Amino acid sequence: MKVAIVHDFLLKLGGAERVVKALSEIYPKAPIYTLLYDEEIMGDTFPKERVRTSFLQKYPSFIRRHHRLLTPKMPRAIEEMDFSEFDLVLSSSTAFSHGIISPLKTKHVCYCHSPMRYAWDWANEYREENNLQGLRGVLYAHLIKYLREWDQISSDRPDKYVANSANVRNRLNKYYNVDSTIVYPPVETDRFRASSNHSGYFLIVSTLTPYKRIDLAVQLFNKIGRKLVIIGDGSHRTYLENIAGSNIEFLGFKSDDVVKDYLENCRALIFQGEEDFGIVPVEAMACGKPVLAFGKGGATETVISGKTGEFFFEPNVESMEDGLARLLYNEKFYKPHTIRKHALKFSSEQFEKNLKKAIR
Repeated sequence: MKVAIVHDFLLKLGGAERVVKALSEIYPKAPIYTLLYDEEIMGDTFPKERVRTSFLQKYPSFIRRHHRLLTPKMPRAIEEMDFSEFDLVLSSSTAFSHGIISPLKTKHVCYCHSPMRYAWDWANEYREENNLQGLRGVLYAHLIKYLREWDQISSDRPDKYVANSANVRNRLNKYYNVDSTIVYPPVETDRFRASSNHSGYFLIVSTLTPYKRIDLAVQLFNKIGRKLVIIGDGSHRTYLENIAGSNIEFLGFKSDDVVKDYLENCRALIFQGEEDFGIVPVEAMACGKPVLAFGKGGATETVISGKTGEFFFEPNVESMEDGLARLLYNEKFYKPHTIRKHALKFSSEQFEKNLKKAIR
């Protein structure tokens, strides 16, 4: 059986790209199709010889670095990819990959991280976050109308949808009116070890963008004075550093090995944003560490209140402080090996087993 893998972009190693990495290991002979590829950043994970790009890759590098400018061309670029030589195509879609046009003989299974969020449920937040007012706002509205129409049409193209969480399954049903099978993303749980020891700090591992709501955690830890370590980088970093007290340390982007050390030695992980799934909380639990999570999105499917962590349910400092107080009160009851055992339900081995079952 000849298999191909498709993913929107190979420009950074995030959670969705880690799923593609797992797919590429399950199907080691499958070429990887993508709209845009950055060999300098992704070459070690996805060798150039294995990657097939769209015509968008021919644009000058300064345009590719600002790839949002190419958004209107992306539907056509994904549709022009040729899969006539394959029996099975596995698309990993956050926006466009589900829209490939496959031959009648070719089965198309879409692993969906979410329907295009900036076209649907996050359209208003995206407009506000990027200050799209005036003429830019008008152009954005026209673009969103076009993307929604294309997205509706292309949503019928996969033979089967696999959702990365119940949260995404509900979104697929709402916006595409399709049913899907849940297969949780792979987490490399074997890389971590459980320990009851810690170095006293709380930890955040995240890209530093407004919608991650890291400002809530900064405000809380400013108030309570406990040590908070933040790993990650992004457009919001300067603002966050300016409002943070001396008890909050920003480390910037760090390698997986460094992140592993910090996860294994933290007191607890803080996960204050709403994510479709959220790999980092599972990694923390694989280290036997409890998680304080916002009680919406994928975290509600991975964190168990009172057993592997606690939730806060309102996006404000008071609610987060209440959740942290419960976590600290219950700290003596958390059992690191019990927390790790729960995390193993989301291992890479489980992902491969469940994905192959869904494909069959």
